[in-house]
Amino acid sequence: MTQQTLDLHLMGHSYPIHIGTGLLSNQEIFRRAMGSQRRAVIVSNETVAPLYLTVLTSTLAAIGCETVSIVLPDGESYKNWETLNSIFDGLLQNACERKTPIIALGGGVIGDMTGFAAATYQRGVPFIQVPTTLLAQVDSSVGGKTAINHPLGKNMIGAFYQPNAVIADIDTLRSLPNRELSAGLAEIVKYGVLGDYPFFEWLESNVEMLMRRDPIALRYAIHRSCSDKAAIVEQDEKENDIRALLNLGHTFGHAIEAGLGFGTWLHGEAVAAGMVMAAHVSARMGMLSMEATHRVEALIQRCNLPIRGPRLGVDRYMSLMAHDKKVEAGKIRFVLIEAIGRAVLRADVPADVLSDAIEYCTV
Repeated sequence: MTQQTLDLHLMGHSYPIHIGTGLLSNQEIFRRAMGSQRRAVIVSNETVAPLYLTVLTSTLAAIGCETVSIVLPDGESYKNWETLNSIFDGLLQNACERKTPIIALGGGVIGDMTGFAAATYQRGVPFIQVPTTLLAQVDSSVGGKTAINHPLGKNMIGAFYQPNAVIADIDTLRSLPNRELSAGLAEIVKYGVLGDYPFFEWLESNVEMLMRRDPIALRYAIHRSCSDKAAIVEQDEKENDIRALLNLGHTFGHAIEAGLGFGTWLHGEAVAAGMVMAAHVSARMGMLSMEATHRVEALIQRCNLPIRGPRLGVDRYMSLMAHDKKVEAGKIRFVLIEAIGRAVLRADVPADVLSDAIEYCTV
């Protein structure tokens, strides 16, 4: 089986998530995603465009769709107002209309920025996600979070805006650097830790298959991750409740990214170290056994991901985490772990516990 499709159902809006091989050339999938529109804008970057832009434009041309391309610089450091405005420049210069679909061809940075542009250009235009990195395929392309970064915090400026479709072609992972592949595995591990213990066990048995890019293992892990995320998003689209659990490792991880400068560590690398920090906080609070903590560390390490964060200093971590989106009534709410497969949101972490865990988990 080369293709699987699952549907994400929301109030008033549902969309398919297609996962498989050869999807960039699948005319029928794109015909359904485009509907009656015969013009589209493709937003990509300088790394992805030379690899896949021609394939996608050819597929769209074959179904009678004219395309305009906007190619951005590559990297997390460009996820800002200036780059976002260059997308608007391209849309306006090409007289794009309210029904003109915008297609994000790239990783999480492209997907987030393109989605934010789609949410705000003429107050909302159709949007299609074509993620080309593992991290984007299992996480950022699904669920409708769009954003840009601010120097004081990651993803602090954005909107919830759902795509018309997600089209995840596993073939694009062949060109993915090993470091980027590992970064995507961090988000996959996250799903097992926060709410899917059988998946965590599967990962312990199959992580080397994923590292070798076995297509069957990858398709299973991507589908399982998207299914786990969809189940949560369907219950809480705009993060008023349980969707916050999807941020396991992210409070610490975002602090690492901002503290080092966006792009120094990949997002998945920062999330991996952040999950370990969350596990050690949980253990120090008597919630999680040390055996389970070491299992989480071991799996993350087998993904060639860091299990220790940079030594920014406790005060610096605290200052950066104060800008986290989960801060409520002045208190940082942390996603902690009661057991592998069961995460909870807690705002009562003692300062000394937090300080000790940060000191222990940074080098």
